[in-house]
Amino acid sequence: MTQTNSRNFLKTVPGLLVSAFFLWYTFRNIHLAEIRSLHPTHPVWILGVLAFTLASYTLRCVRWTHMMHSTGARFGVCARVLLTSLAANNILPLRIGDIMRVFTYAPDLGASPSIILSTVILEKLLDVFVVGLMFVLTMGSGIPPQVRHGADAAVGISAIGLLVLIFGARFLAAPLRAIFARLPHHPLLDKLEHWLLLAVDTLSQMGILRSFLLLLQSIVIWTCEGLIFVSAARLIGLPSDWLGPWEAVSFGNLSYMLPSSPGAIGTFEWAVKTSLVSHGAPAAQSALFGLALHAWLLISVTGAGGLVFLIHRAKIHNHKPLLEEIETLPEELP
Repeated sequence: MTQTNSRNFLKTVPGLLVSAFFLWYTFRNIHLAEIRSLHPTHPVWILGVLAFTLASYTLRCVRWTHMMHSTGARFGVCARVLLTSLAANNILPLRIGDIMRVFTYAPDLGASPSIILSTVILEKLLDVFVVGLMFVLTMGSGIPPQVRHGADAAVGISAIGLLVLIFGARFLAAPLRAIFARLPHHPLLDKLEHWLLLAVDTLSQMGILRSFLLLLQSIVIWTCEGLIFVSAARLIGLPSDWLGPWEAVSFGNLSYMLPSSPGAIGTFEWAVKTSLVSHGAPAAQSALFGLALHAWLLISVTGAGGLVFLIHRAKIHNHKPLLEEIETLPEELP
């Protein structure tokens, strides 16, 4: 094992330990009989799970195509690259999928890595804002007041920041440079400045109407994602109030921000269980619901991304081992 591989392996160990802890914590009091009791009670809702999964990830591809409009990248290429990136993020450590999207597929997209990186940053900003807003609006009574107030403040600040970005992006570059020039030089601050300037530049090129369209698309995407959870809850007859699945989708996806193994294994199940229990669902059913739904999302998205990746490699006759390609990538985003 090379020195770089050894260092990357050591970086993944804490995440694996975090995932193991959350899996133990989530399932520690669940018995085999409770696992066997989980079964579909309304099978027709399988159609809802399938349809809204397809809609959610198709719309993600449409949104990123709109972000890449200035490069002339077509929907088919953007969809292939995005799905491959999501699949890689689910199975490989250190956000390799995002790094591949920025560097490996830049020639396919006809864009520079900096332009692609700016769209990735904008994508994350929109998703965090919408998911955070959903979490604030659906928090159950079991959430501590301190967390509730902190979430309200965070979403309020995010909303103001997003509106400022949409309406005043073209005027923000100079003030941002001036602010960071007064701060002490530090690698993290330098990266933050670089990423913010990229996002501002991307929004300024899109204009106000296109930026609002991206925000609306993000709301529709996460509505479809929430309806996956609603359909799955109806599928197994999960007893919860109507807000439970919506808090589960928001808190479950926010759990991806916690350091853990690829795919947020463990943290996702804990967040979904916590959300559903706060809305009246039984703990065991909630934990098993989170595990089953997480498995579906990982298998479906990773399967779709892996399939288009393999088809493309066969089409262009690329026989280079994937691990060799990954070793040539930068260790992190610039």
